[in-house]
Amino acid sequence: MCLVITAGCTGSDGGAATSEDTSISIGYVLWDSEIASTNVLKQAFEKAGYTVEITAVDAAPLYQGLAAGDFDCTVSSWLPATHRTYMETYGDSIVMVGKNLEGAKIGLVVPAYVTIDSIEDLNDAKEQFDGTIVGIEPGAGIMSATETAIADYGLDYELTYSSSAGMASALRKAINEEKWVVVTGWTPHWMFARWDLKYLDDPKGVYGGEEYIATLARTGLEQDKPEAYAILERFHWTTDDMASVMLEIENGTPVDDAAKRWIDGHQDQVDAWIGNA
Repeated sequence: MCLVITAGCTGSDGGAATSEDTSISIGYVLWDSEIASTNVLKQAFEKAGYTVEITAVDAAPLYQGLAAGDFDCTVSSWLPATHRTYMETYGDSIVMVGKNLEGAKIGLVVPAYVTIDSIEDLNDAKEQFDGTIVGIEPGAGIMSATETAIADYGLDYELTYSSSAGMASALRKAINEEKWVVVTGWTPHWMFARWDLKYLDDPKGVYGGEEYIATLARTGLEQDKPEAYAILERFHWTTDDMASVMLEIENGTPVDDAAKRWIDGHQDQVDAWIGNA
């Protein structure tokens, strides 16, 4: 199931979209982080005079769609580890535009009150965790990494499939009941602002080191829509920026409103993205 949102724009803010096709399509995965970044970028493009279509898909169809030219771009690529297999498969048919956020991370996350600190200790605490690691949707890079972690560490655990929202709900329930829970987690994410959490140490390096989030484009976008491509090249923000939008959404602010509040509060930064600085 895909969620498609289309928004028209007159370009009254004085944007760049004047000499080329003024439409742009953005694919993204339904992680809280990518909902935030994609909707902020959508409104930045609208300020530049574009009509924007955003489409939510799972990770595999995202890369397939980019390679096939079904989307113009995405700002949802987690590298070098999380989406490595997708880049190995489709990278030759996709353009790497650049990094849009640095300092990201993935791994297994537990509440801070849990008294173990390493993935290596999970088997000794199987009973407290009910032998379960709470995951997100099948096909997500972090799920593949967790399957590898279960094998490499010899964990006697079941990995359950859910969604980003489902994972957060399970975490919330366990914390409210002061129970032990281990989930597939990533930074930036609003849950680290909401609760006191920690990553379990990963001595085998299954989850890799520091991640970055990359902007990718379909082949030919730079030639077809050079001004739009230039906006993508300039789009970059921080983990704190992203977390602030995510937390607003989690606190009940509609996605469009949360993105607009951030845009309105960072006019100089947005102007730099769209070439109005």
